[in-house]
Amino acid sequence: MKEIILSFLTGFLTGFIFSFLKLPIPAPQSLAGVMGIIGIFVGYFFYNFLFKK
Repeated sequence: MKEIILSFLTGFLTGFIFSFLKLPIPAPQSLAGVMGIIGIFVGYFFYNFLFKK
């Protein structure tokens, strides 16, 4: 749980700084980009579930 909170806070701070500096956000700005990242994450765990018993 600690890793999740630290990851969220790091992302929040990065987004805040980029917005403050008027820079484009360093993340996908559409649902398709976010779903791509989720797909990579799910695929990684699915492979480990099937082949890393």
